[in-house]
Amino acid sequence: MSLPYKVEIFPSPEGGYAARVTDLPGCITCAETWDELLFMIEDAKRCWLENTLADGMPIPEPAEPPTEKIA
Repeated sequence: MSLPYKVEIFPSPEGGYAARVTDLPGCITCAETWDELLFMIEDAKRCWLENTLADGMPIPEPAEPPTEKIA
């Protein structure tokens, strides 16, 4: 869970923010505040990895190191 996956963050048109982990398909979340978003994307990443492992599927390695550590 500590692999350095790249996270992209976007302002949401409805307000708040959306984030996705680029190397984990479907690993996305949204939140009203920046601090909440940082918590939510880490939780989404953890759930994605746990579910993928439980299904016996391979976990992709990060394609590139992030330029900035999020959390």
